[in-house]
Amino acid sequence: MRLIASLFLSGAVALTMPVGAFAQSQPAAGAAQGATQEDQPALLVADRIFITPERNLVAEGNVEAFQGDTKVTATRITYDRETGNLSLEGPVRIDQGGETTLLADSAELDDGIMNGLLIGARMVFDQQVQIASVQAARAGGRYTQFSKVSATSCHVCANGKPPLWQIRARKVTHDQLERQLYFEGAQFRILDFPVFYFPYLRLPDPTLDRATGFLVPSIRTTSQLGTGVQVPYFFKLGDHRDLTLTPYISGKTRTLGYRYRQAFKRGRIELNGAFTRDDLQENEDRGYLFANGYFNLNNDFRLLFDLKTTSDNAYLADYGLPDFDRLRSEIALERIKRDTAFRTSFIHYKSLRDSENEEVIPSRIFDLYFQKRYFPSSVGGEVRLGFVAHNHTRTSDQDIVGRDVARATFDADWMRSWILASGLRADARFGTSVDIFDIRDDSQFPDQVTRAAPRAALTLRYPLTRREKSRATQVLEPIAQVGWTNVTDQDVPNDESTFQEFDQGNLLSLSRFPAPDRREDGATAVFGVNWARYAANGWRALATIGQVFRSTADPNFNLTSGLQGTASDVLLFGQLQTANGWSLAGRGLLNGDFSFAKAEVRAGWNKPIVGINGSYVWQEPDPAENVDDKISEIRLDGRYLVDQNWFTQAYARYDLSESEPIRYGLGVTYQNECVKVNMTVSRRFTSSSSIEPSTEFGFTVALTGYSVEGGGQQYKRRCS
Repeated sequence: MRLIASLFLSGAVALTMPVGAFAQSQPAAGAAQGATQEDQPALLVADRIFITPERNLVAEGNVEAFQGDTKVTATRITYDRETGNLSLEGPVRIDQGGETTLLADSAELDDGIMNGLLIGARMVFDQQVQIASVQAARAGGRYTQFSKVSATSCHVCANGKPPLWQIRARKVTHDQLERQLYFEGAQFRILDFPVFYFPYLRLPDPTLDRATGFLVPSIRTTSQLGTGVQVPYFFKLGDHRDLTLTPYISGKTRTLGYRYRQAFKRGRIELNGAFTRDDLQENEDRGYLFANGYFNLNNDFRLLFDLKTTSDNAYLADYGLPDFDRLRSEIALERIKRDTAFRTSFIHYKSLRDSENEEVIPSRIFDLYFQKRYFPSSVGGEVRLGFVAHNHTRTSDQDIVGRDVARATFDADWMRSWILASGLRADARFGTSVDIFDIRDDSQFPDQVTRAAPRAALTLRYPLTRREKSRATQVLEPIAQVGWTNVTDQDVPNDESTFQEFDQGNLLSLSRFPAPDRREDGATAVFGVNWARYAANGWRALATIGQVFRSTADPNFNLTSGLQGTASDVLLFGQLQTANGWSLAGRGLLNGDFSFAKAEVRAGWNKPIVGINGSYVWQEPDPAENVDDKISEIRLDGRYLVDQNWFTQAYARYDLSESEPIRYGLGVTYQNECVKVNMTVSRRFTSSSSIEPSTEFGFTVALTGYSVEGGGQQYKRRCS
């Protein structure tokens, strides 16, 4: 029968001091935390506890000692009251907070575990990275020094075969306060073959989340820049900020990338960029800078910024960065509450398209938006009052092409709904808008225009529900709307509403232009139907059909918008999701010739081990949208988990109208408990006067457990 003894500091100092001393291995707040845990009672569990005639305390047989988050296990523990030494017979195991485990065959320690010797010692971090040595010595309760060491995060088999990689060293010192490992005479070995030698090497303790040092290097090969290596170095500048510098060296480029991050009490910022000298544009400084962040201000206000700039149009494509065709920078101040919305922003656009003249596009934009909601009890429903201010300018001051426009809009709406006894729902809406325009540098339009746009609409919905024997539910909802708008003046330039989209989201809108510089005018009627089916086994299907009729045609709609003429194209939308991972969605505009002006189809099959997604886009030529030729493009991407170690992914974009590829890519990843290898290859076929087609190869190797977060048991190999 096992004996259980609960010993407190006042009565058993010899035993509880060593156990409590392990609490000092907490790296943060070291001694303070240790003292706190020493005040806690210690619990000793063993098959047998006795005191020898020499007054030594002995616990033997499945010995377990607990105090705080520290646990010590051994076959036998002997405390010599005269010398104050502890003798632990193994196997000895000391667990600290689930992060660090110290193992040994036997140990001789002082009564505070501050100093001593451990024979056949191993230290394990996060149950993955382990340091094995012939013996280890503890000093000052802070340092553990290992002799003749092998360190690895790979699974070590008992058959004597070497791990995939390891670091052999003459001596390793672990500083448990700073959570650092110091290697002396270190060799990095792959399958026990020496590859690199380091006289001195410092690595962070794997339990440390952020530490100054090298990150995962990578090799990048492109047809334009050749083969180069990227070696990032991480600087911990404090608990709330850091800097990462990434030199990128090849035969044709010398690049220094950087990333700076800082967290504040009310926000955070991040800066990403690079400075480059290369052979693609000789004797020219190249680079980019992306900066973003936010700050929470008083009274629920929020300041946001997202800034982007680059030295030239081709830089982002040359260096495999996000492939933008326009760079959008914005600084905004906003406050969103239940009944009030406020947002003001300044936006700047920089075009990376060779076909665009930077001076004649609206590159500087100011916006201000305010809306207030009221719920008057006298008339019921909801009242919305809004004010919008907008200004966009061009850098050119030439007549017509250098046009600048400022606009102020005052808007008021009253909305109310009724549900009749038959189940019919009626939605009424009355409102008006007043737009004031100030137009500069364009002799074709007056300098100032003021217009009003009163409007009204009545929408009827009649939802019908059906319950099937299979417990599936169907919902059928016919929709009809009658609307009216009277725009007093349309003699204003169209700078903001050059592109229009007709979809299920704006089927019932009184104006389907994206901005108020254009408004639909006259009487309209909308007819449509929504259908949905929800099955008990997880299947879901949705569909929408709708069409718009107007008293007079609006010439401001584009050719492919589907809204030209007195009768619009028929809007078709459908979506299907199945319980086994299949999904299908499509949207199109069917004209009177039973052909599609625009169409889009997306399909996918996603399971834990495999995923395939594809899309197809079709659009007829439309000069108003700068589409001179038809668009017929297909895009595919997929992933497949071959087994617990191998993962593959691929993507492709293909132009069916030109019968030529746009971009291909393939990636293969191998990962186990101690290494992650990623190989990628991609080819970009598109070209312009500043961007050439290119092929890119990527290769990275990460030692998981040290440099990146490990996969743990999920990728653990087995011993044969």
